[in-house]
Amino acid sequence: MSLEAGRALRAQANRSSHADWQPAANRRDPIELLEDSGQSRLQDLLPLRYGRMARSPFTFFRGAAQIMAYDLQHTPDSGIRVQACGDCHLCNFGGFATPERRLVFDLNDFDETLPAAWEWDIKRLAASFVVAARSNGSGRKQADAALAAVASYRENMRAFVGLSPLEAWYSSVDVESIVAEMQDSEWRKQVRKEVQKNLKRTIADHYFPKLAHEQDGKLQIRDNPPTIYHLDELTSQEILTHRLPIMLEAYKESLSEERRDLLSRYRYVDSAVKVVGVGSVGTRCLIVLLTAEDGGHPLFLQVKQANQSVLEPYFGADHAHHGQRVVIGQRRTQASSDLFLGWTQDELGRHYYIRQLRDVKMSVDVSLLTARRLKRYAELCGRVLARAHARMGAAPMISGYLGRGESFDQAIAQFALRYADQTEADHAALLQAIHEKRLPVKWEEE
Repeated sequence: MSLEAGRALRAQANRSSHADWQPAANRRDPIELLEDSGQSRLQDLLPLRYGRMARSPFTFFRGAAQIMAYDLQHTPDSGIRVQACGDCHLCNFGGFATPERRLVFDLNDFDETLPAAWEWDIKRLAASFVVAARSNGSGRKQADAALAAVASYRENMRAFVGLSPLEAWYSSVDVESIVAEMQDSEWRKQVRKEVQKNLKRTIADHYFPKLAHEQDGKLQIRDNPPTIYHLDELTSQEILTHRLPIMLEAYKESLSEERRDLLSRYRYVDSAVKVVGVGSVGTRCLIVLLTAEDGGHPLFLQVKQANQSVLEPYFGADHAHHGQRVVIGQRRTQASSDLFLGWTQDELGRHYYIRQLRDVKMSVDVSLLTARRLKRYAELCGRVLARAHARMGAAPMISGYLGRGESFDQAIAQFALRYADQTEADHAALLQAIHEKRLPVKWEEE
């Protein structure tokens, strides 16, 4: 891989050509694509998924990774492959604690990860910023954040070209350094306050009292329908709760030996269904309560179903087990992954991955960001995405293709504006399908 080889790829995919977007003449109905993606999900949760997606074009975008992947197959491709996130929108970045207890900012959702075209990640990221900017009322500046994300990606990718493989692998974005670099003093103060608050939110002192309680002399996860609830006996046979201890034993084999030893000091107490996010609604997801051998010191794990990546129809499979695909993709991409990240499956052959629940995690409320702050956040996301793509050695090729000018930046900003228009049209189609009772819907209080 070299800069020269990357530059040569411009002949097969001109950088300015990435600006092009118009739906294919035979484009599938987006509602049909949503219905397709719902076939492998829990049917009783689909109305909740559609309700969340219907709130706004931005929430629709968050749940429409399959639709965008279908659309991106018709866009230019340089041929360079990376470990792609697959669902690279701005809400899938955030802060979390590493096993060494450092607070870092990184990608944090890998349900769709797969070796694929790097352009697909940057296009989805840029489009998400335009849709968000429109939702925030940014007016004429709606493309500024998208342009900033792409420029940051290009500039940071160039910085990785001169690094050794180990230097690129060890690189990370420390939250404290981000805060120190903020020029907006009011925002810096707000973020620093939020960081300190999250660092104090330990599992035992903060999350455990909210998520669990003692009932009839036994510890139990608190029901909080419709997002957290226990299953009746009949439903649990379908979902897997009664099989969970067996699945957890199989999961331990995906961990390194010292982490298996650590996990063996905890015992299973209870589990419940947890409905998460927008795009994930309807996939089988449980939270599991374990405690140390003495009955204290709680640990929460999340068990989440892993289905075929939305990228797989276009790039092929790289792992037969989708839980393993998620875990390996996350380990390849993140600077530091969860201590208990692993995979398992149930006796019906459905795949899952497992990780800790809420281990000092932080996210940005995008709806509260001004146009200027959204632009700064976009620069940060572009920086992190460049680091993620560079970890597997693609920096010289991508940087050579991008060059030092703004040709690619401007093209992707134009694409993002056009795809935001498409997202608004698809969102309107969803509302129409709900109005016509083609899709069931359940609304939640916001």
